[in-house]
Amino acid sequence: MNNKPMLNAYPDSMGGRLSDIVSILEKEELREVFHSFYILPSIYHFDLDRGFSVIDYDINEELADKRDLDVLKRLGIDLKLDFILNHASAQSPQFTDLVRRGEESEYRDFFINWNEFWQGCGSMTEEGYIQPEPQYIEKMFFRKPGLPILMVQFPDGRKVPYWNTFYQEEHYPLYLGQMDLNIKSPKVWDFYKDTLKKIASYGAELVRLDAFAYAPKEPGAKNFLNDPGTWELLSRIQELADPYKLTLLPEIHAAYEEQIYKTLSDKGYMTYDFFLPGLVIDAIENKRGNYLAAWARELIDKDIRTVNMLGCHDGIPLLDLKGILPEADIQKLIDLIVARGGFIKNLHGQKNMYYQVNATYFSALGESEQKLLMARAIQLFMPGKPQIWYLDLFAGKNDHEAVKRAGESGHKEINRTNLTVAEIENALKKEVVKKQLEMLRFRNTCKAFDDGARICVEEEAGILRITWKKDAFGAELMVDFANEEYEIKEV
Repeated sequence: MNNKPMLNAYPDSMGGRLSDIVSILEKEELREVFHSFYILPSIYHFDLDRGFSVIDYDINEELADKRDLDVLKRLGIDLKLDFILNHASAQSPQFTDLVRRGEESEYRDFFINWNEFWQGCGSMTEEGYIQPEPQYIEKMFFRKPGLPILMVQFPDGRKVPYWNTFYQEEHYPLYLGQMDLNIKSPKVWDFYKDTLKKIASYGAELVRLDAFAYAPKEPGAKNFLNDPGTWELLSRIQELADPYKLTLLPEIHAAYEEQIYKTLSDKGYMTYDFFLPGLVIDAIENKRGNYLAAWARELIDKDIRTVNMLGCHDGIPLLDLKGILPEADIQKLIDLIVARGGFIKNLHGQKNMYYQVNATYFSALGESEQKLLMARAIQLFMPGKPQIWYLDLFAGKNDHEAVKRAGESGHKEINRTNLTVAEIENALKKEVVKKQLEMLRFRNTCKAFDDGARICVEEEAGILRITWKKDAFGAELMVDFANEEYEIKEV
C-alpha cells in the first residue's frame, strides 16, 4: 500500500453527493493533492449510525453512483472502504427474513441466538433470556448498560433474544439496530466472501475492518480482542481478501501499554496510529516534542506500517495514550479540549475503560490557524499514510448546533458538518487552507517520500526535526514548539 495522502469524508460531506466531491477533486486547487480517498460507509445502503449499520453493500444511489468511482480511478485516486465484520443492520435481508420466517428462516443461525449461546451457563429469566452466571461474563466488555440483547418476536408469538452489541430500537414488526453476526455460521462466511468481492469491484485497495474485534465470542472469554479468536478471524478474512489483492486495515482502539498495535504489526498488518492525534496536541500545547519523537522513532525502528490522522469521523482518542503519556497529562488534554467546547465520550460512565473527546481538531487546538498548520506539517512528516479529515482541511469549528439537532447521543455531529460547494469554494481562498493544500501536494509529489525512504527523527530543547531521504531526494521538517514556528524544505 502506498503511503501518499488520503482524503476522508462521507459521500455527502462536501456538496451533498459523491459526484460533488469528485468535481472538487478535479479543481486545479486539488490537483495532485490526494492519492487515496477513504469514503465512509454511507456509500452503502444503511439505516443508522451514518453508514455503520449496513443493510447491504450495494451502492447507495441517493448519495453515490458507480460512475463516480470510475472517475476517481481515472484521476489516479485509489479507494479505502469499510467492511463491518461484527454486525449488520436489523433491516438487512438476512435479519428481516429471520423476523418474517422465524425458525423456518435459512438465516436462523446467521445471527447469535443469545439463549443458545449461553445454554448451560446461566438461568432463564421471566423475560425469556438467560442471565449468564457472573464468572462467564466478568471478562466481557459491553458497550451499553445491561445485557447486549434484542428480543425478537417470531411469527409464532415467541420472543427470542439475539446478541446486539451496539444500537437497537424495537417497534414490532420493525426493528432497528446492529445485529451481531454468528461467525460460526457457514452462511456468514459466504457473506464475508461475497462482500469482499463486491468491495474489490468498486476499486478498493484498502479495506478498513470496523468493529471486527467484537466478532469472536466464547462463554467465559473476552468479547473484545478475544485471544486467539480475534487473530484466527483476521487470518481467515485475509485468506478471503488475498485473491482480490486487498490490504486489510484492522480497526482496534486499545491503550498503548497493551501493545496491540505491535501485535498487529508483527502479524503483518497495517495499523491505525490512534496515538498521533493526542501526541500532537500534547506537543503543541506543552511546547515539547519528546513524547512525539519517541513514538516516531518506535515506528521507524520496529517498521510499523500505519495510517495516521488528526481528526476523523469519530472522536479524538485518549484511552489509546495510556502508557505513552503520564495519566495526569492525559487528563489535562481532556480538560483542555472540553474547555474549548469538546464533549467527553464515555461508555455508560466507565471513563477509565474507554473514552475520547468529540471536537474538531481545529477547535481542539484553540482555533489557532498556526497550530493547525503545525499539526498538519507534523502529520505529513510522521511515518505512515496520512489520512485527512475533510473538515480539518477547511479549518472546521465545533458544530454545537448540529449536536443539539441530533439530540441524545448526537455528540459526534460536532465534527461532521456537511459543507456546501459554495462554502468549500470560499474556504479554498483562505490562507490556512491554501497552505495545507500546498503541504499535501508536496507530500504527494516529492520523491523523498517514496517507498523505501529513510526517516530520521531528532528532538532537543523543544525543536523537532524529521527528515526523509530517498536516493538523491530529501525533505525536512523543523518545528520550534516554543515559538510556534515550522519550516518545510527540500534537502
